[in-house]
Amino acid sequence: MAHPRLITDPIWLLRVAAVVAILLAWQSVFWSGLLYRGVVPSLWAIGGALIGLLMSGQFYGNLAVTAYEVGGALLIGGGLGLLAGIGLGASRFASRGFEPYVHYLAPTPKIVFLPVLLVAFGTGPHSKLALGAVSAFFPMALTMAAGVRGIDPVLLRVGRSLRLRRVQMLRLIYLPALVRPVAVGLRLAFGLAMVGALLAEISLSNAGLGYIAAQDYGHFQTAEMYAVLIMIFALAAAGNAVIGRVVRTAGPAR
Repeated sequence: MAHPRLITDPIWLLRVAAVVAILLAWQSVFWSGLLYRGVVPSLWAIGGALIGLLMSGQFYGNLAVTAYEVGGALLIGGGLGLLAGIGLGASRFASRGFEPYVHYLAPTPKIVFLPVLLVAFGTGPHSKLALGAVSAFFPMALTMAAGVRGIDPVLLRVGRSLRLRRVQMLRLIYLPALVRPVAVGLRLAFGLAMVGALLAEISLSNAGLGYIAAQDYGHFQTAEMYAVLIMIFALAAAGNAVIGRVVRTAGPAR
């Protein structure tokens, strides 16, 4: 049961109204017959397909594959991006030497690396994990580099005056001051890691949520395809919420 204060919150009401409007618009298009009903199935058909998906053992196996790929990609790509971003932001020499390459490669569609990754890691989940890691690296590195440059110089001077070592500077000054950039970078990295892994699954795979969505599309099972997409959206939202909670918990005490 919703909290009474939540029910009267205008932001919450606006969000609920937006969802209701989208659902009504979808169902209205289905009733109107303007589009082929196989393209826009009814909400009842999608709901039935969603229930069937959740009751299917196949779904959870594919979910585990995608979770492994995205989680591993975020851990590897995001972790390397965090370290690289701190290095680029803290060292003017490293920034002038390497950051232009990061900026040039960041907007490149990462799917172009898939053939190379398939040769290196095969057609299994590791090539999808690698593509997700490449996708996650760049937003994390650029966000962290900008965050490091935004640290109050007074804090850095205090650390140098106390003759802190590099590891101590990182632990006591850089990381506490970078909670917000870390949160932003992780959210961007998570989103792009998920996109990279799913694109790789759609392009060439035999497992994962992207794979079963592509299979449903290939057999023109649109209600089932939309059910998979809804689960992907829900998992993306849940992952984003978990990242936000972890970052707030790990942040400096107020």
